[in-house]
Amino acid sequence: MDVTGARWRKSTRSGTNGGACVEVADNLPGRVLVRDSKDRDGGMLAFGPATWRAFVALTKQH
Repeated sequence: MDVTGARWRKSTRSGTNGGACVEVADNLPGRVLVRDSKDRDGGMLAFGPATWRAFVALTKQH
């Protein structure tokens, strides 16, 4: 998967928790990428935009 041009960002709520958070790149067409901020060269997960929106909506409910 070509991730050239991915713009990674962390949540503004990640705070100073020692880096225990994820980064998201949602600027690529047709996919949203998620990776561990402590292991940026490790694997990443890829979601379709609708699936990612549903996940985010569910997390806001809890």
